[in-house]
Amino acid sequence: MRRYAPVVLLAAAVIAAQLILSFLKLEFLLTQLTMSAYYTLVALGLCLLMGYAGQVSLGHAGFFAIGGYTTAVLSTAGAAALSFAPWLSLPAAVAATAVVALVIGVPVLRLRGHYLAMATLAFGFIVSRVILATAVFGQADGISDVPGIRLFAGLVLSGKRTLRVQNYYIAWALVTLGLLFAVNLIGSRVGRALRAIHGNEEAAAAMGIDVGRFKLAVFVLSAVYAGVGGACLVHFNAGIGPGEAGVMKSVRYLALVAAGGMGSPWGTVAVSAGLTFLSLRGAFGLYDDAVFGALLVGIMLFAPEGLFGLVARGRRT
Repeated sequence: MRRYAPVVLLAAAVIAAQLILSFLKLEFLLTQLTMSAYYTLVALGLCLLMGYAGQVSLGHAGFFAIGGYTTAVLSTAGAAALSFAPWLSLPAAVAATAVVALVIGVPVLRLRGHYLAMATLAFGFIVSRVILATAVFGQADGISDVPGIRLFAGLVLSGKRTLRVQNYYIAWALVTLGLLFAVNLIGSRVGRALRAIHGNEEAAAAMGIDVGRFKLAVFVLSAVYAGVGGACLVHFNAGIGPGEAGVMKSVRYLALVAAGGMGSPWGTVAVSAGLTFLSLRGAFGLYDDAVFGALLVGIMLFAPEGLFGLVARGRRT
């Protein structure tokens, strides 16, 4: 049961935050907390890729944008032209993200270290350039007026004020499910195989682990996390812009994972939620990107195990 303690703590924290903010008449803060949840999904998926498969990616903002732009196009112009049911845009966006990750992952994951980082960085640049050069994606203006999506049981994925509490729970329910899946994966045979690959790929292969298949699978899985976050945030914000595919976005996700702890999904969720919320509230002002860049450098130099690992180390000493 200790394995599921982070999931229970997250669920309790989500409920407590909503109740406290409602009591204090600060429900407007739920908007930024909801957005933070969708960005946290990206960091959580990247945590699995980096912390357990040992693969560095600087292109996850691209996967986030693929999920977001796919559902935006299908639920606006695409829905009208193709008689496309709007709610189908979400699974279509996730599928598109997974397919792109699979196609990119097959050649890219043959690389290691900084070569892999450079390749994924190049992928991020390509996605950003394609968006800016393609009319159907709105180019520099992005896509606006994206409608909300009716889910099930009366739930609606939308940023309307009257649906603020509902969407807060939808977003954090997805993060909680994502964390639960990650915890189960880590504790399974797959998780042990990924840790072996992270430790030494040659030794893992010698023990009969299909290194290439496992690396590709977790790469696609981490991209799916990003695609889900991007697709849902688009409907919540009613739009998306090319900035979501920017390189600095990928650097932010990398910094959040490093700060939370490469192998700590719970730490990643906690740090990502906190720092992203502060960023969305404008706490860092014009130095927003500089703060995340400095955070990444500082963590790599002084606390490579992450902030939670640094606290644990301090307790031991």
